[in-house]
Amino acid sequence: MGLVEILVGPISALLDKFIPDKDARERMAHEIATLAEKQAHEQIMAQMEVNKAEAQHSSMFVAGWRPAAGWSCVLAMTFNFVMAPLINWGTTLYGYDVTLPVLNLEIMMPVLLGMLGLGGMRSYEKRNQVERNTLKEK
Repeated sequence: MGLVEILVGPISALLDKFIPDKDARERMAHEIATLAEKQAHEQIMAQMEVNKAEAQHSSMFVAGWRPAAGWSCVLAMTFNFVMAPLINWGTTLYGYDVTLPVLNLEIMMPVLLGMLGLGGMRSYEKRNQVERNTLKEK
């Protein structure tokens, strides 16, 4: 259930109590839901403009934080899933009793997934048919 449904549900219940006309009640509920979706869309678009401005900044401390966080996540995953197992296998193969600890990915994965936009942006793009593979070339 999305945020819009969470917010509009109680309002719709109140409309049932105070507006007896079914058509007027449904029209008002639709207007409220549309307004909430429009507001959410405007917030997303404003954040995208901020992201664009940050990415174009000449300072590495402004434009470089996302790539740095992304590469840190990639390096941690590479260590956990490729390097550590291979090093542990190699040390065991040569008779050493050394086991490298793995990194705690429970803390890192929300950062990585948030950066990748797997929360809702992809679904939003598909629903509105603005995903890259459906955009027409100019």
